[in-house]
Amino acid sequence: MDPSLPDPTSSLSVDSVADSLKSQSLREEGNDRINKESKNKKVKLSLEDLNWDHSFVRELPGDPQSDSIPRQVFHACYTKVLPSAEVENPELVAWSDSVAGLLDLDSHEFERPDFPLKFSGASPLAGAVPYAQCYGGHQFGTWAGQLGDGRAITLGEILNSKSERWELQLKGAGKTPYSRFADGLAVLRSSIREFLCSEAMHFLGIPTTRALCIVTTGKLVTRDMFYDGNPKEEPGAIVCRVAQSFLRFGSFQIHASKGEEDLGIVSTLADYAIRHHFPHIENISKSETLSFSTGDNGQSVVDLTSNKYAAWIVEIAERTASLVARWQGVGFTHGVLNTDNMSILGLTIDYGPFGFLDAFDPSYTPNTTDLPGRRYCFANQPDICSWNITQFASTLMAAHLISDKEASYAVERYGTKFMDEYQAIITRKLGLQKYNKQLVNKLLNNLAVDKVDYTNFFRSLSNIKADPGIPEGELLVPLKAVLLDIGKERKEAWASWVQSYIQELVASGISDEERKASMDLVNPKYVLRNYLCQSAIDAAEIGDFGEVRRLLKVMERPYDEQPGMEKYARLPPAWAYRPGVCMLSCSS
Repeated sequence: MDPSLPDPTSSLSVDSVADSLKSQSLREEGNDRINKESKNKKVKLSLEDLNWDHSFVRELPGDPQSDSIPRQVFHACYTKVLPSAEVENPELVAWSDSVAGLLDLDSHEFERPDFPLKFSGASPLAGAVPYAQCYGGHQFGTWAGQLGDGRAITLGEILNSKSERWELQLKGAGKTPYSRFADGLAVLRSSIREFLCSEAMHFLGIPTTRALCIVTTGKLVTRDMFYDGNPKEEPGAIVCRVAQSFLRFGSFQIHASKGEEDLGIVSTLADYAIRHHFPHIENISKSETLSFSTGDNGQSVVDLTSNKYAAWIVEIAERTASLVARWQGVGFTHGVLNTDNMSILGLTIDYGPFGFLDAFDPSYTPNTTDLPGRRYCFANQPDICSWNITQFASTLMAAHLISDKEASYAVERYGTKFMDEYQAIITRKLGLQKYNKQLVNKLLNNLAVDKVDYTNFFRSLSNIKADPGIPEGELLVPLKAVLLDIGKERKEAWASWVQSYIQELVASGISDEERKASMDLVNPKYVLRNYLCQSAIDAAEIGDFGEVRRLLKVMERPYDEQPGMEKYARLPPAWAYRPGVCMLSCSS
């Protein structure tokens, strides 16, 4: 992103108005709602008692056919289809008590003998109305047409005691009309990665889809991991994903792509999304005066109160910008930022060949398919998501929901929001009071030159003291464990940076103890490195699920020291850099 992007004086206004509208909406529900929630705090339900709702299939146009034969689906947002993966003695690999809590599900339900059968799709879940969603998308910058849920089947929506709506989805549950030439199945390897990273990202404080559980199917699935003509059989598995919505940019694009005939579906789907997931936008009144000047001369005006769709895409743009800033903050690379993998709620969605930075490399991509151009590498993520917002805005323009000025303003807001959030995150990671562009740029350059471990560096940085009297020969002592194998010239470069950093610390006037505590709250000690995933996968593939469960527990407390778990913060071993561990393909 270009740091010189305009910073409208309205940058705080959009956020503050949205927040106030949300607060107003909550207040209007009154004390009865509050009392009800307090009574229901300890609600613990069985699977049979879950409160199902099916607004998606009830309120949106569906496919008149309900078969799973791969085909083009027209004039529909979904197809009703039943899970069909072959299952034989399925086993529960791991589960999230945290996600169970979101659903008011009693954690003892995981102990049920029939639990693996129900979450493999082999046994119907009472109240579910399964369907696969229709969507399209730009893949690697090229429009790919119809894509859709090729191996994911949504069971429906659960309304919890707080009136929150949560969708449950089985990934790897069998063929749908959107499976194209694939089998609709998933392997244990990719399912463990998705399950663990969904939860790890949540506990890092990054918006994400969640995962309730993962079960083996007891059947083998054939996969050619590297597309090199050497397929092999792997254990099959199904992960239950959970999100307030799985709607993506591509959910709207597919209908706009079919011309005037289906543009009404874009509008219907947008109304549905706003009604259920952005209700505060419905309450925007012209009295709020959300009008903003745009462009270099400030002559154009965008009034977000006169068009709810314009207010909606601006919020989506800002949520997306905030998400990407947080990815950059923890060194997370998604790997496949196609428009069909972009959530309208600003969630991290669809975990395939993801990776956290080990040795800092801005051009790092965990996706073997992305290697030729590195379109989706770490450094490109902010600009790619801006491009994706532009495509989404074009879809709403095609449906006559927003104007070109409103579309441009949404993209502009994305850029400003990203820079604001990213600079704030980096400033907190450094323990400073204000952003120092020169200091940050020099640091990132040093990290890249010496391929320093990103996570461990920032965690170690909190040990530096705000003492300008530290002898030059001792400046790098707190960073000794992360500045490995660097020569004299590089040591001098780092010492120079540390001296500048100490000057900033002294100017901030914060005690070393207070600063360390605050820095350790934003610089994780533990992230889900690919080699940690692989170790858990290797054990699980021979029937030992203990490491998956241990790794989940560690990732649930990423900012804590966790005595005895230090091995999970170690640098990757040599074997971690082999293909299939540090890098994976799109469909892995």
